[in-house]
Amino acid sequence: MSNVALEPLSFPTDREGWLALATDRAADRIARVAALDEQLKGSPDLSTIERLERWNDAEFALAEALSAAYLLSEAHPDDAVREAAETQVQAVEALSSARLLDRDLWAVFADADQTGLDGDAARLLAHLLRDFRRGGVDLDDETRERVRALTDRDTELSLTFSRNVRDGRREITVPPGGLAGLPQDFIDAHPVGAEGRVTLTTEYTDLMPVREYASDRATRVALLTAYNDLAWPENDAVLAELLEVRAERARLLGFEDWADYETETRMIGSGPEIPAFLSRLDAASAEAAAVEYERLRDRLLRDEPGASEVTIADFWYLLSALKREEYDVDAQLVRSYFPFERVKPGVLDVTARLLGVEYVPVDVPTWHDDVASYDVLRAGERIGRIHLDLHPRPGKFNHAACFPLVPGVAGRSLPEAVLLCNFSRGLLEHDEVVTFFHEFGHLVHDILGGRQRWVRFSGVATEWDFVEAPSQLLEEWAWDADVLRSFTANADGEPIPAELVEKMRVADAFGRALEVRRQLGHANVSYHLHVDRPADLQAETERLYATTSPVQPLPGLHPYAGFGHLTGYGACYYTYQWSLVIARDLLSGFDADLMDEETAHRYRREILEPGGSRDARDLVQAFLGREYSFPAYREWLAGA
Repeated sequence: MSNVALEPLSFPTDREGWLALATDRAADRIARVAALDEQLKGSPDLSTIERLERWNDAEFALAEALSAAYLLSEAHPDDAVREAAETQVQAVEALSSARLLDRDLWAVFADADQTGLDGDAARLLAHLLRDFRRGGVDLDDETRERVRALTDRDTELSLTFSRNVRDGRREITVPPGGLAGLPQDFIDAHPVGAEGRVTLTTEYTDLMPVREYASDRATRVALLTAYNDLAWPENDAVLAELLEVRAERARLLGFEDWADYETETRMIGSGPEIPAFLSRLDAASAEAAAVEYERLRDRLLRDEPGASEVTIADFWYLLSALKREEYDVDAQLVRSYFPFERVKPGVLDVTARLLGVEYVPVDVPTWHDDVASYDVLRAGERIGRIHLDLHPRPGKFNHAACFPLVPGVAGRSLPEAVLLCNFSRGLLEHDEVVTFFHEFGHLVHDILGGRQRWVRFSGVATEWDFVEAPSQLLEEWAWDADVLRSFTANADGEPIPAELVEKMRVADAFGRALEVRRQLGHANVSYHLHVDRPADLQAETERLYATTSPVQPLPGLHPYAGFGHLTGYGACYYTYQWSLVIARDLLSGFDADLMDEETAHRYRREILEPGGSRDARDLVQAFLGREYSFPAYREWLAGA
């Protein structure tokens, strides 16, 4: 079906309009859902497809309400709008969970005749019945009411946790000499204050350069200490209660623990498979990580002869130093080729050529002057709209992520999605360029997968442990010399030399095993906090990080309080490495030419455009012609 006549969402132009969007829009959609549910329960003669169509209408209304409110709660510069939007997120989430506890609504579908349903409709019905079961609809009245209360409390605690992280920005001050090693443009942007000291913040624009370039270990330790205590002590009690709420809810629903509940709908299949998978990664990376660590420790001792161990405050600095000294890759030289004003159009151009689309700037009102909006065209037809909000500001989501805004439904609505990032306005680290490509992978997945009949399958709607794979795949384009030559330029207008890119690729293999160990640390914390629910969150988190990687955490801190993925990813941070196994295998489908038109078209058709209408394993098999396997990941890791 054509989207040619469909119009994107229109944003307000004043504060009252934004408050209305944050509140009235959600209230209107909630009322529409209630009316549709009454129709479903009061119309026993509806055919199964008619029942599914009305359910789809309700899901569309819920998605409209939730996506807009969630975005505004994380991105709008006005506190009142953020607070109003957060209240609506709670209301929509409460309605969503309440519907899955409604026995009369369940009965509409429990006995539905599946005769004549096509594959997508039958898939929707099967997922819907599974959702009702997982929601607790078949429990006794008292238990259903308790599950309802726990689900609502989970939403409330998760929003509070995220708000505390978002508002948890911290500052430190250091003497001017504490900036030794940092690029001159960074030093110029951080003048000495009235008391003779320089202020640094935990925003990424300060954190990333400091942890990589600051030769003064005290500066690195001070800023990483502040960062690893974000949202503490505020989130201590919040997280402790959230873990208990999730554990009780899982038990009432018949699951062993929260990990078992979450994994039922994911590729991995069950909770016990998480530690089994992590054990496999542990075995694959341990030996190389030990060798890498010794090289880091030896390098640290040249600067700090009395140092007893490499800590997380040393990790990126030492990697950068060794890559400069032993691999001839100077990160400060590299960043000189990545001014933001060239990277942003470069990412747009590369992904447009790769995926056969066009991005056309549109001048429309948005929530902040930093936001740039683009219509996405394919063969001259508008198929969606994207919004890029890429720089830090107070009160804004302080990591990098893609937020859905409008679900794409064929013939009904254009998909819209938003990138919230926190990039510098000047020169970018190459890691930030990689992040840009990664997050843009989610964005194009949402748009290209947004022409489904059913809202449930629109956009990034695959199993949750697959959603990172397309984005991790797109990171590879940030390491390709021909791709980078197309948009990079230093102050003299010269593109990054292919020889330097090749050195970067070689150097990138060093530290890879230790980075896997760092990710394993996050995955262990994510899993074990949810499954074990330790009485002392600080001690157990520190123990898990300390025993997973030879690079040690800074002692006595509370990184779990600012670990934003604990709300959305729950016990399943393993997802990042699981999907990386798949991404490394997907890359093999491109052979040596990342811009090969035929392969890119097949990738778009088989992986991105189906959205969630097929299982992830089937998507991968359609693209590769076989099931995915571990060897490509093992070979990548062996480069370390």
